Amino acid sequence: MRLFPNRCLRSIPSMLLGLPLSAAVAATPSSSVEQSAAPSAALSATSSASWVVSWQASPQRVWESGFLFPTNLPATIQGQTIRQIARLSVGGHRARIVLSNAFGREPVFVGKTTLARVAPDGAALSDPPRQVTFGGKEAVLIPPGASWLSDAVEVPLRSLTQVAVSLYLPRPTHVETFHWDGRQTAWIAPGDQAAAISLTPANGPLLATTARPLLAGIQVDSDRPAQAVVVLGDSITDGATASVDRDTRWPDFLARRLCARGVAVANAGISGARLLSDGMGTNALARLDRDVLAQPGVRSVIVMLGINDIAWPGTAFARQARTPTLDELSDGYRQLVARSHARGVRVVAATLTPFAGALPGTPLEDYFNDHKDALRERVNDWIRHSGVFDAVVDFDAVLRDVDHPTRLAPAYDSGDHLHPGNEGNKAMADAVDLDMLLPTIGNDRAAASCPILSGR
Repeated sequence: MRLFPNRCLRSIPSMLLGLPLSAAVAATPSSSVEQSAAPSAALSATSSASWVVSWQASPQRVWESGFLFPTNLPATIQGQTIRQIARLSVGGHRARIVLSNAFGREPVFVGKTTLARVAPDGAALSDPPRQVTFGGKEAVLIPPGASWLSDAVEVPLRSLTQVAVSLYLPRPTHVETFHWDGRQTAWIAPGDQAAAISLTPANGPLLATTARPLLAGIQVDSDRPAQAVVVLGDSITDGATASVDRDTRWPDFLARRLCARGVAVANAGISGARLLSDGMGTNALARLDRDVLAQPGVRSVIVMLGINDIAWPGTAFARQARTPTLDELSDGYRQLVARSHARGVRVVAATLTPFAGALPGTPLEDYFNDHKDALRERVNDWIRHSGVFDAVVDFDAVLRDVDHPTRLAPAYDSGDHLHPGNEGNKAMADAVDLDMLLPTIGNDRAAASCPILSGR
């Protein structure tokens, strides 16, 4: 779950309206982009293709207006372009995107889609956007409940590069599938600006949001054996208090470490997510196939779920809900492991981190109590010693205050006593034993393709 609402949908201040794509977008290393191949080439696949998920935003149902947090989206999008920024984990010479209408009750018509790299200074696109097609066609009609995979776009992309995906929605569209907490500014611009290098407010305001409508994934063809780690979690994984536009969620830091080994990291965190029950997102057992097992190249999954199962009951989220028992939670974990192992996916469990004093001064300040924390401790003991998982990473031990072990260490606390800040996120990623995570990977296979990032 999330402490405070994201920055609500807003008009861009007039002083910024003449600027290109926001300078708030974090800088990334550049790489050259060649001219588009013919449609037939973009559609072709080779036997050596090695597609892997390089970026992900798990789909959620857009909730009703009376919910505790705003959606940060307008009720209807029509005749507007949505431009979203995503940082890839590994690069490749071709890319394709995934659009999702998983929770839609009506078809969604996308008139045009483009893909482009973001300039190194973050102030615009570095090259003209490349057209993305679906079955060779510019427009696509996505049925209710469906996802749609694009054709391959010939575009060389370096690891840890930011890209912009632009979607033009010409018809009235009530978006019902999104990812709420994107931790990245997206723009909603008037008219068809999918092919524009810089967005302009020519016929209406530029609007900003940190929600992610429709865009669910980006895959790359790297010509290397496809290997990916998916992180299945809640708001701590989603990055609830990570700096916006800075890529400082703990899976982002993990992606930097795994880059040198040519391994992708996909973030399947959803703020408010639970193992057993629906809430701000579908329960983990219901979304496991879509968000983890169906992702191309997945070899391991890190599971960090359970704190919301324990702490939501009795709060404003779920006043009448019953707290699950240890047996019910352990049964859920066992089922997740069994289904992952059936698909050849390794499962690493993460212990649940301290949360005493969580969310002070908010409608959710009853999120913590001693009974909930006692259950968290029992769950952690079971995770550490049950032998159910292929490996365990002890985030509880990493983040807790040694003098007050039910609390986050001050250096790692974002200030809400539940979510780690940027330094806590880095400490989590640094605590992951990469050899334990994927025992078969090498140490330097892709080192030359990984840029050195500083000041982020």
